[in-house]
Amino acid sequence: MGKPDTRRLDRAIRQTNRKLEAVQNREMWPLDGRERRAVAAGIAGGSYRVVRHKSTDRAERKVETAWSAAETRLIAEIAALTSERQRIVNDEAKAKAKAAKKSSGWW
Repeated sequence: MGKPDTRRLDRAIRQTNRKLEAVQNREMWPLDGRERRAVAAGIAGGSYRVVRHKSTDRAERKVETAWSAAETRLIAEIAALTSERQRIVNDEAKAKAKAAKKSSGWW
């Protein structure tokens, strides 16, 4: 028996980690559509209020909430992928142990 095939999950974990770093750097490319719209709406609303010489607190909160929601989503995705990878490794180890026990026989 070979090693468990976790390449697909490893690649997905690396990609999601890159997305998380990009979100922490406030880059827009890893956001999904809903999050992009929320950030754009917050920025547009804030800029409108700046032009009117009013407070931008609500718009800033809206943008910050959108960024933190994206971070939370990506962290949960990384946790799910990591636990799935660990489950595959554990299943493979269990199968190897069972095969080794079976092959030893009673003699």
